[in-house]
Amino acid sequence: MKVFIDRNCHMVIHLSYNSAGNYWFIRGLGTNVSNLLSTATQMTWSNFLSQPAALLQHQRTFIQMRTVLKVVDNSGAKKVMCIQPLKGKKGARLGDTIIASVKEAAPNGKVKKGAVVRGVVVRAAMQRGRCDGSEVKFDDNAVVIIDKQGQPVGSRVFGPVPHELRKKKHVKILALAEHIA
Repeated sequence: MKVFIDRNCHMVIHLSYNSAGNYWFIRGLGTNVSNLLSTATQMTWSNFLSQPAALLQHQRTFIQMRTVLKVVDNSGAKKVMCIQPLKGKKGARLGDTIIASVKEAAPNGKVKKGAVVRGVVVRAAMQRGRCDGSEVKFDDNAVVIIDKQGQPVGSRVFGPVPHELRKKKHVKILALAEHIA
């Protein structure tokens, strides 16, 4: 089962393959699964390929050096560029900490343009598998700015945040989030 969540917390797309060679394509608005199941349509492979290119997903990669991420808190930064993922990793995924440089910032924010900051990846366009067999993926890469102690600099977090952050000990970010996916 694949679950894709957009930045407004309500687009869910599911694509699965059955034994007859057809695809079940479930698309809908809302968070109620029963409503989504009522919009299911059966498609053959040729019908699926004739869909708009926006429906066909590109291969996503890790968040790595020089990746530009959106900042989803009220710290004052708007966009950051990843300098390096921490803990010796080549790339960062959901819940990982990165070092980043602020590329765009609000003029009266706590964080200024050009500052080197730490951040926690709270949304990633790359799929991540869950324990129950489902996969979660977001439509953008987003980060929350933190200080050296690991506490968020801002007092609000906008948009959905995955519950996998609890395993990475970022409970404060979950408490500030609008929606936990």
